[in-house]
Amino acid sequence: MPSGSTVASVPRLVIAAPSSGSGKTTVATGLMAALAGRGLAVSPHKVGPDYIDPGYHALATGRVGRNLDAYLCGPELIGPLFLHGARGCDIAVVEGVMGLYDGAAGQGELASTAQVAKLLRAPVVLVVDASAQSRSVAALVHGFVTWDPEVRVGGVILNKVASERHEALLREALEAVGVPVLGVLRRAPQVNTPARHLGLVPVAERRSAAVEAVAAMGAQVAAGCDLEALVALARGAGALPCAAWDAGEAAAREAGAGAARTPDGPTEIGRSCGVTVAVAGGAAFTFSYAEHAELLAAAGAEVVVFDPLRDEALPEGTRGLVVGGGFPEVYAAELSANEALRKAVAELALSGAPVAAECAGLLYLCRELDGRPMCGVLDASARMTGRLTLGYREAVAVGDSVLAAAGRRMRGHEFHRTVVEPGAGSGAAAPAWGLHAPERRVEGFVQSGVHASYLHTHWAGAPGVARRFVERCRTS
Repeated sequence: MPSGSTVASVPRLVIAAPSSGSGKTTVATGLMAALAGRGLAVSPHKVGPDYIDPGYHALATGRVGRNLDAYLCGPELIGPLFLHGARGCDIAVVEGVMGLYDGAAGQGELASTAQVAKLLRAPVVLVVDASAQSRSVAALVHGFVTWDPEVRVGGVILNKVASERHEALLREALEAVGVPVLGVLRRAPQVNTPARHLGLVPVAERRSAAVEAVAAMGAQVAAGCDLEALVALARGAGALPCAAWDAGEAAAREAGAGAARTPDGPTEIGRSCGVTVAVAGGAAFTFSYAEHAELLAAAGAEVVVFDPLRDEALPEGTRGLVVGGGFPEVYAAELSANEALRKAVAELALSGAPVAAECAGLLYLCRELDGRPMCGVLDASARMTGRLTLGYREAVAVGDSVLAAAGRRMRGHEFHRTVVEPGAGSGAAAPAWGLHAPERRVEGFVQSGVHASYLHTHWAGAPGVARRFVERCRTS
């Protein structure tokens, strides 16, 4: 066991599937809601970089949905980040990503649900779409159970079962595999959630309908699954030989001597340094990892969330701005109509204050988006396309910026259907990142205090980013 680590045990389950579209989100969210409905404090987690599913998890549990991404943060942080999110909880439910054994392309099991399950020492419940099979389900489940002996598949939930006769055939076939059936869910269109070009519609855009959908998922899982058996399986998870991640400790390690250097001398980690960092939120900017705000606060910032769709001014005393991902293309007209805020953002950037923008934030800083005026911080135009850009990326900082020193290596994720085209006069901006996978190219913009890029990053994997940003806010 590593020096200084502790042993912690939280009952936990990983909800996985043979492939995308099998019903993981319905089952995971429904299970969270059903367990919470029984009075349990449920910790919700999602494997991978997905921002949308955690919003539904949060509705089901009343707690922040958190991501567990072994590519962005490193395998060594999976256990600590899990324990951080699960503090004070009775049980944790982890929704997988894609198929059980699918991970970062060309990198083996890295970032797969299977790898996360092994790192968490957690049993797996396999959700199988049984709508077009009967006896073949046994061969499918047998393959997933035996593929990696270190992955413990503790049971199966059969989804989209047509009838009692269909259920009987499936159960009979699975008897030979020796994996218990922990639930059977019939087809139920009322729990379907609408999707569009980047997946499910976020909770923030349809809260009332989302509340109803989550309640329906919870009722379906409660009626169709053996909750007692699932809880018993979760309680059989082994202890984790690590300590919970802590934003203050992470910031202190990055600071070297446990203190962040500032122009006025060392500042104790976690003590306010009088810097207000505005973070964009609301329906247009829903893509954010909770650890980012926690790291900014640990570095001494006061984090204030504002809504670019509604607020006509930045929070009072704003010294830095973070604009994450989301769907500005859906709200382009409303964002453009808020001229007062667009001007305030442009003036802040012009002053040299630190501005960090990811994906949707990049589009918002452009001169225009689909022909509608945006903030005009960057001499570039953005537009929707039919082409999806998706995948993990290896990146190196091309030059110094408010987020990283030149040469800093980072891992990120791209997920968009837009393109950004620099204007003829955009020579003042330098590229933000040099990407090395899957192809080599430069990406993003660094201009004065602005760092704008398509690349989504997880700052828990590089906590010095938040500390650097806050320090630049103090000195700008």
